[in-house]
Amino acid sequence: MRRKIKEVIVVEGRYDKNALAQVVEGTIVTLDGFSVFNNQEKLAFLRRLAAERGLIILTDSDGAGFVIRNYLKGALPKEQVKHAYIPDVPGKERRKRAPGKEGKLGVEGMRPAVLLEALRRSGAVFLDGKPSCPAGAPITKADLFALGLTGGPDSAAKRRELLRRLDLPEHLTANGLLEVLNLLYSREAFLEMAAD
Repeated sequence: MRRKIKEVIVVEGRYDKNALAQVVEGTIVTLDGFSVFNNQEKLAFLRRLAAERGLIILTDSDGAGFVIRNYLKGALPKEQVKHAYIPDVPGKERRKRAPGKEGKLGVEGMRPAVLLEALRRSGAVFLDGKPSCPAGAPITKADLFALGLTGGPDSAAKRRELLRRLDLPEHLTANGLLEVLNLLYSREAFLEMAAD
């Protein structure tokens, strides 16, 4: 059964859109990869959609996906955009002869349950009334610093290990990690998990 989502979902290409359309009912817009960088009409359209319905950006977890995501982060109003992240999964899509440059599956190669979970974690508004994200006090930069995940000589290695344990993309920055953690966990649950 497909889940109905309020926000407009933004993906890189048509194969991503096809995969997502199997699991969600709603508006899915393709960026056509890097062409969004030179398409002011598309950007204006995305701004309008963000203002009216909100956007969820769902790109591949490789370097190219993060370049596109970071461009959109700077070009769209932050308060109108949510970010859905897929895990790093080694492999190649069936339609391709060889894996991508980083050897990871993209959005089109993810199982339906993984795509739905990524949307749930982003804070997507499912129109069936079920809550989609934890509430409570947020995880802060001070928490990350206290855990040695920022500001220390081995912070980058500790972040990489945490990203691996949580099945999150390796390209997340410290700020991106903070954003994702607040989507996925309550502060109490995260601090308890990080202490293990």
